[in-house]
Amino acid sequence: MLYSSLQTETPLLCQVALITGADSGIGRAVALAYAREGADIAIAYLNEHEDAKVRPPPQYQCETKKVVEEAGRKVILIPGDIASEEHIKEIVAKTVDTFGRIDILVNNASMQGDAVEDFTQISRERLEKTFMVNIVGMISLAQKAVPHMKPGSAIINVASIQAYQPTPSILDYACTKGAIVTMTKALAKDLISKKGIRVNAVAPGPIWTPIPVESFTEDMVKNFGKGMTPINRAGQPAELAPAFVFLANNADSSYVNAEILGVTGGMPLS
Repeated sequence: MLYSSLQTETPLLCQVALITGADSGIGRAVALAYAREGADIAIAYLNEHEDAKVRPPPQYQCETKKVVEEAGRKVILIPGDIASEEHIKEIVAKTVDTFGRIDILVNNASMQGDAVEDFTQISRERLEKTFMVNIVGMISLAQKAVPHMKPGSAIINVASIQAYQPTPSILDYACTKGAIVTMTKALAKDLISKKGIRVNAVAPGPIWTPIPVESFTEDMVKNFGKGMTPINRAGQPAELAPAFVFLANNADSSYVNAEILGVTGGMPLS
């Protein structure tokens, strides 16, 4: 365990974490970190079978399940699109039916379209889809999950350096990340007073996940992270996971609420 036996509160032991977008990248790293801390995991993911050329084949998407079980914890898989209100209801229902409650909600799933030369090339269809997945789905999932969360529970949203230093070629994505920052601060103020639930966000810098590989040009991918951060490289998903453990654990972060925790390689959130 990461935490001292002198603590008066149990860290993540025997808690239940619902994590969206946990089939790969940041979500998978967080799922593994939570499992190693003793939490059971519900994994919500898109499951794009037809896109095997750029996404891993379906069997790879069970890798998170494998590593969580190897850590000795229970796990369920819930594939589907969080842009769908009905699927969001299903995610929460299956998690509660299996585990009885939700202690930690990690809103990690997001969509980022291909980088464009001019923002006028972003179609209305893409704009609406990005907002439906990245912010509308996030708010809706929180609405459905909160009734099953007790005082001391935590919601952790995944924002981005893009909320503070936006890239014009992915304007729609950057705008949703700004909205996530606002949503986090507003929801934190509301839920801590009404239900004793803390709400925070992690804002990653450039991180090696499937998203940049899929949405950026070959040259952009080749130079991803270089010259962008004082550390002069992109980060790995595992380097983000400790921030999520910290924000989920009341023993360490009970007085942290409405915070946007940057894990950016030194890029300022300003």
